[in-house]
Amino acid sequence: MGWDLQAARRRRWSPPLHLFSPPHQDPLFLTGVTFPPGHPICEETRVKLTVYDLKNPSSETVRRITSRSTRVKGRNILGYTTFSVGDLLKSKEQQLTLSLRTSDGTSTVGAVVVTRLKMGEMEDGEADHIAADVQGQKCTLLCESVHGTTSEKDNSPLMNAVFENPVCKVYRFQTVDNDWMTVREQMTECTLSFSIPRQLLALYVQEDMGSIEELKNLGELSPHWDNLRKEVIAHYGQVISSYQETLGELTKLTGPSFKPSCCKGQKYLEFVPINLHTQRMHVTCPRKADAFYDVITVGAPAAHFQGFKNGGLQRLLSRYETEKKNTAYQCIYFSPGDTSKAREVLANIGQLQPLILVLADRLLEAAQHGCLDPLKEALQTLSDKTEQFVHALKDELVKTALLALHAARPGYVSRRGPAVCNNAAGGAGAETPPRQDSPMQPQAQDSIPHRSEYDEEEWDRVWANVAKSLNCIIAMVDRLQDHSENNNVGDSSLSQSTPSEWQEKLYPLVITLKDCVAEVVDHATKSMAFVLLQEAACSIPQGLLLKQRRDVVFSQALAALTCGFVMKLYAGLEDKGFLQQLHTVGLVAQFESLLSTYSEEIGMLEDMEVGISDLQRVTFRITEAESQDPAHLQPVVSGRRDHYTVEVPLPHETFEALPDEIREGKPLQVYPVLFNVGINEQQTIAERFGDISLQERINQKNFEILDGYYKSLSLPCSQTQTDLKELLETLGQNVVTKKRKNVEILWLAGTICRRLNGIRFTSCKSAKDRTSMSVTLEQCALLRDEHHLNKDYFIRALDCMRREGCRIENVQKNIRCRKYAFNMLQLMAFPKCYRPPEGTYGRVDS
Repeated sequence: MGWDLQAARRRRWSPPLHLFSPPHQDPLFLTGVTFPPGHPICEETRVKLTVYDLKNPSSETVRRITSRSTRVKGRNILGYTTFSVGDLLKSKEQQLTLSLRTSDGTSTVGAVVVTRLKMGEMEDGEADHIAADVQGQKCTLLCESVHGTTSEKDNSPLMNAVFENPVCKVYRFQTVDNDWMTVREQMTECTLSFSIPRQLLALYVQEDMGSIEELKNLGELSPHWDNLRKEVIAHYGQVISSYQETLGELTKLTGPSFKPSCCKGQKYLEFVPINLHTQRMHVTCPRKADAFYDVITVGAPAAHFQGFKNGGLQRLLSRYETEKKNTAYQCIYFSPGDTSKAREVLANIGQLQPLILVLADRLLEAAQHGCLDPLKEALQTLSDKTEQFVHALKDELVKTALLALHAARPGYVSRRGPAVCNNAAGGAGAETPPRQDSPMQPQAQDSIPHRSEYDEEEWDRVWANVAKSLNCIIAMVDRLQDHSENNNVGDSSLSQSTPSEWQEKLYPLVITLKDCVAEVVDHATKSMAFVLLQEAACSIPQGLLLKQRRDVVFSQALAALTCGFVMKLYAGLEDKGFLQQLHTVGLVAQFESLLSTYSEEIGMLEDMEVGISDLQRVTFRITEAESQDPAHLQPVVSGRRDHYTVEVPLPHETFEALPDEIREGKPLQVYPVLFNVGINEQQTIAERFGDISLQERINQKNFEILDGYYKSLSLPCSQTQTDLKELLETLGQNVVTKKRKNVEILWLAGTICRRLNGIRFTSCKSAKDRTSMSVTLEQCALLRDEHHLNKDYFIRALDCMRREGCRIENVQKNIRCRKYAFNMLQLMAFPKCYRPPEGTYGRVDS
């Protein structure tokens, strides 16, 4: 049980400093006292309240009122009063108005209003604080728990497995109809900050080792191509060694589950997202259901250790592709689309070939058991996957690459004369003579041969044999089925033929299918490996360095996305509409960025743009956990750079309650979008003297993605749909409007994301200062728009959250100082609503 003590001090003279109220007004202060559950109190217990005039001698400014008067110097007693617990409990409104008397009891100096509050969430060890009220009206009560007192919803095995070290703050704000709402902020760290980068590093190493094996398996190559292969393998080896070293360092780490902003320049932590935290606001108010609002805060996914001297990924990749076309003198140029297709083909091979082998064995097993229905079912599944396999590999690129590989064999000489480089995208088209200063000249004249010099139908025959062998199996099963039906009408068993006879007839056909599939795999794997050899050879060393940079940025982005997906999933497990949306169309993941388009932050934004876009290569899948052990509830990443799957385990009972489509493993899509509006003084420079086209292009492009997602939804005709349409139209107008620091773009995008059941992210350089201003502003705007926060309290609630809430604790966690890294000159350039209260900022390390 807790008590609110509302002390109204009435005097005829104004206080020496008017911090709490303007002159000639009676100041009102609000504080709280909590009695722990085990405290021995009863109705006869009497409570004495003493009110002090508190002054800080060093600043001559009243800073904070506390019931623990021994902590405060310079206190002067104003008066006291007493009451019994029974008096309060028996009062009609559970509220007492008591006279405040001087210490000698001779005169009345004011009044104290005592109100009973139910503070069931409070626990031992909590301290109550008051945020100063500059308007002299009822002040916001802030109950702070140093160790965190989580609500029941946030204290489940699921939440505890992934989210830890919570920091909780509780506020009470007044609504427009003079009711009180309770607001709980909770900020947590996420174990995925480190577990996702560790898993990705292991997958990067595994993939690159596989690439080395694929290159070795290409067989004999002419000296020119063989030298290129050796050089590429050597570079792969360097990357593998570096990644293994980083993985080893990350495996040793213990302690907090986040990377502080002051560590963003450390190499062994470069794959780890900066300052990744969840922020949840839980609102309880009269006559309305409880509401939860989540946002993930994370530093901009970018290669901070590598720096931004030459720009970020977006610019570097564009420049690299142009240079590669112009300087690919010792290799065949395949377009980015070709190399992407090659990786897709290899991924399909890796997924489908083992599956076909398993299904073929299952077909033989069904025949051995002598049951027709399981046999037909196994055959249907095998047919579907084999046809999918053939379709995936029936691609012109495979044929073109096989021709190129044929030309790279030792001793090949084209009758068309010497040539070294061909544009593979155009078949046997454009040729470029070798550069004379090349450090590695070919030992043979290599080129893609003219089609008449090579049996181009060989590849067609190879993959066609797969279809033929499958058709033979289908025909045999049909024949055996007809035989069974003619001899034993109405009986689905194979009693007329022994199981061994069925298996004997199917076995050679199944072996033929496996052999044909293996032959296709051999041809396709080698040809696609040769395509990727061209890419790697043309890109040494710049391309491989860019791949490492992209790996770093993607790792940070995926850790943040997985954190957000898991939090959103856990919150929506009982929401049927959300679950249906999840498996039918997927979720929007909206990243809000406050980076400027000036100096090194341009490079950060260019990195972030590519990293967020690369998240399109990720799908999620929900699985059943082995147990509720935290280790079994951790998300697991699998796949290659062209596509990753994140499996999210759920306990048995939770998993069983999901829709069939999700339980059956349907891939769940995420649609990442990024909106950026710079707000600091560097953005002022960019807008007046620089270039903001990067920001404009990003916002326009991602608006189109968001609008396309909205149009793909099958929303019922309702007010919500109408509102969404209008919000999107307004956002579309804003992204093309020339307006400085148009933060309305961010507000609109955030609102639309929440209406679409999306995942919200907020970022700046370190997710510490500008991010804190944005998160607190969003929270107060939600309280105003969704929960009728009294408009007179908006600024005070905002200042209270920024001064005493979770975000200042985030600053403390990162830099061991409770001050945002702003100075007065910087803040003059900020939009007013993004400026923190006085006393909360200064020159500190960021």
